[in-house]
Amino acid sequence: ELMLAIHSSLFMISLHFYKSSGFGPVFEEQPVDTIYPEESPEDKIIMSCRTRANPPATYRWWLDNTEIIIGNEDDYSLMGGNLVISFPDRSKHAGNYSCLASNEFGTLVSQKASVQFGYLDMFSSDEREAVYVKEGQGAVLLCDPPPHFPEDLSFRWMLNEFPEFIPLDKRRFVSQTTGNLYISTVRASDSGNYSCFVSSPSIAKSVFSKFIPLVPIAEREKYPADIKVKSPDTYTLLGQNITLECFALGNPIPQIRWRKVDGDLPVERHNISMSGSLLHLYDIQYEDEGLYECEADNSKGKDRHKVHLYVEAPEWVEKISSSERDIGSDYIMSCLASGKPKPHVHFLKNGRMYGKNHELRFTDLTFDDSGMYQCIAENRHGTIYANAELRVFAGAPSFEWNPVKPKLLGANNGRVVIACKPRAAPRPSISWSKGTELLHNSSRIFIWPDGSLELLNVTKSDEGKYTCFAENDRGRANSSGSLSVTDATKITLAPSSADISVGESARMECAASHDPTLDLTFIWSLDAHVIDFDRDREHYECKMVNSLLISNTQLRHAGRYSCTAQTPVDNITVSAELVVRGPPGPPGGVRVDEVMTSSVRVTWSHGTDNLSPISKYSIQYRDVQAQQDWRDASTSPVNVEGNAEMATVINLTPWTEYEFRVIATNTLGTGPPSDPSPKITTRETSEFLLVTVTDPQARKYVHKDSKIPPSTRFEVKMKAFNSQGEGPFSVSAFIYSSQDVPAEAPTIIEARTLSATEAVVSWVMLISGLFRYWRESVENEASAQRALVSSRENHTRLDNMKPNSHYLIEVRAYNGAGYGPASQRHKIYTKKAPPSRPPKIIGTKMNYSGTTINIAWEQVEPLANESTVEGYKVLYRPEGQPSGMLYTTVKQSIDLPMKKGDYLVEVRAHSEGGDGAVAQVRIAGKNTFTLYCDSIKFRNITFIIFTFRLDYMLFSF
Repeated sequence: ELMLAIHSSLFMISLHFYKSSGFGPVFEEQPVDTIYPEESPEDKIIMSCRTRANPPATYRWWLDNTEIIIGNEDDYSLMGGNLVISFPDRSKHAGNYSCLASNEFGTLVSQKASVQFGYLDMFSSDEREAVYVKEGQGAVLLCDPPPHFPEDLSFRWMLNEFPEFIPLDKRRFVSQTTGNLYISTVRASDSGNYSCFVSSPSIAKSVFSKFIPLVPIAEREKYPADIKVKSPDTYTLLGQNITLECFALGNPIPQIRWRKVDGDLPVERHNISMSGSLLHLYDIQYEDEGLYECEADNSKGKDRHKVHLYVEAPEWVEKISSSERDIGSDYIMSCLASGKPKPHVHFLKNGRMYGKNHELRFTDLTFDDSGMYQCIAENRHGTIYANAELRVFAGAPSFEWNPVKPKLLGANNGRVVIACKPRAAPRPSISWSKGTELLHNSSRIFIWPDGSLELLNVTKSDEGKYTCFAENDRGRANSSGSLSVTDATKITLAPSSADISVGESARMECAASHDPTLDLTFIWSLDAHVIDFDRDREHYECKMVNSLLISNTQLRHAGRYSCTAQTPVDNITVSAELVVRGPPGPPGGVRVDEVMTSSVRVTWSHGTDNLSPISKYSIQYRDVQAQQDWRDASTSPVNVEGNAEMATVINLTPWTEYEFRVIATNTLGTGPPSDPSPKITTRETSEFLLVTVTDPQARKYVHKDSKIPPSTRFEVKMKAFNSQGEGPFSVSAFIYSSQDVPAEAPTIIEARTLSATEAVVSWVMLISGLFRYWRESVENEASAQRALVSSRENHTRLDNMKPNSHYLIEVRAYNGAGYGPASQRHKIYTKKAPPSRPPKIIGTKMNYSGTTINIAWEQVEPLANESTVEGYKVLYRPEGQPSGMLYTTVKQSIDLPMKKGDYLVEVRAHSEGGDGAVAQVRIAGKNTFTLYCDSIKFRNITFIIFTFRLDYMLFSF
């Protein structure tokens, strides 16, 4: 009796629980990290905590895993759910805070939030020493900011007096990491007194340093680019924004460019500012991780710096959500998180540790399983929370909230599904009746597991009253609806496909017959998207309900158009294709290389031709600094054909910053331009050095200068002279100074095995390279195998390797002067050898129709040192020819089509180590005599049946 009373009480509580509007806490505002300025005039900190709950929640607060007892401490009080900290003190109040919100349905814990105390001290009062710099050289003025917290400072520099701040440009740069001021090329006008101005936005305070005198010394020389501001390898969180810095000293002022070494910069999520010194990356994603390179370049030389960007964060892949489940049922509450490093996941129930895995499995749910659950994922970068309420329900079946639809319609010969979804727990058993007849599953009638009733090929005889009965151990209920059968909808006129050009019009017609008692509507869609005639009235017009007029068509209007004739009972859809031809789309991937004083090479990739072949390309350019409009470029060749992907732009101005774009044309018009290329600067025009060769019989001249960098390009022209004067200059020739061996080692970014004897290696390298590979501990470097690759490749295949072996791989860049340093060695392990034994062919049998032949073989068992068989390859080729049809199968037989003539079938096992030994059988084609023999046993008598085939005639005896 006691157990029955408890059970009844729980049942009544459950019914009240289901019907009530109460619910557990849901956070609307949680505490956030707070920095309190130590010099703040405010005498309190407010940590927010607010929830939506019924009944309203009560609140408790914790500091570093210790509960704060409100009332016992004078410096803590509650304002609603918010915690008020009075007279903040670093020694007492710094730490991590969390809020607990509770009501009768459960408890939730907020995210943790820190309270820290911020400060920015004054600069030292010591005088700063003067900086003396030759004009043309670069200068660095050190900021050396005073002690501070937090680290997020901003820096500016003043010149001579406050508030005269230095404007920043391509010659002057302030690092927002160190605060230092960098001047790439010092000029006489830079003379003055400089002060570093430091601001802390977190505590709204600024200070400035003693003035530093900068004294330029008159001397004008040119210096190669030298990168001084270098962002270090950087770790960032998913979704954050970051800025990478790069600035170089040099004269002339270096040009700075950024690129992603192992991919492309994110098109819509990056920006380059401060004349290239700052690379901004927004909303960081995992694909942004990688190696970034900054290149500084002037006429005296280049410098490069690489920085690794690592993306790390915890983020939800799957979160828990609030749910109401039937008593006695099973339930899985799961949450998955990804990130670097991999997050640790655990659960809380009502604020207490409940599970140390990514999922909770409930079997035979009870009321005790109800409560507030939290899934928490954390790694060294942070913690994320997912909250949910679980309710357990029990009750007799009820159709109060979801009765059977009272009036049901079905189309003749169509399909009708009548839903039956009572509210009940435990899950009820379902039965159906038509009138007084109890229904059972048949070829036309089916009761689904969820209780729905399905009727197929309905006719007028199926009309009537249908009743759903639901029953469980707590009671029973039923609900009814009446079915009427109408005439089916049929298409009488289908739209026709069309092929048009951009700007033309097309019309599509559609008509249908339907039950006269029902309303008929027509719905037009393009590629499964319903056409909005109001929004796109400029191009679409619906004529006479069922006629579609497409005017002034554009390329986006091409596709599959569908007409759906729909009544409340059924619908039917027919489709037609509209082809729209037009001018080409924009070319892609525009790049610029081979930059000279007055010419560059522009490369691109083909865009879409929009169903009309591209006939020509044109290139445009503009002067970036002069902010010119786009102009047509002079090119070589003059006419750029439609199959071209590069051209040289000529007649440019030296030492000018340009960008380029490419436009495609076909017979239907000229398309839109490509995105602009990265900005480049043409080379500076050097003055000619005049040398006199006094020997009139001389045939060569060697110019020696130790300052000339390797592979420097020179323009050379010459003229003869005699006592009567000088002759004309020759045509210019372009030559290069001797090369130095490569100074930089290539970077191998991936090395992986393909089979027992082959591997593929990818690398980052700008010139040709030499690969060496040898077996570790078995072979020495002197016996290493070698492979040469060209600068046009970024991967190569290594072959003739030994199976089941450890290999070491390295690569060196090389040029005409020799080999550079070796890369880091990579280690790979080749796969086991493929099976050495061929398959044993055990049968070749033609089917009785003579159209196919079955080839069967025994399974190949690999040896211990061989790879596991993954399947079989079958080559079916005409005798005397090396190629044919290749089939793959995991079975030990295959049906091949019979063909005229003689064929060879080759079968071999396939494994991760490669293809195994081959077995071969010859197949005689049609027009040949073939004999088959089979046996059957009937009543202890064995019958031998001979079947032979001659051409297309079949005989048996």
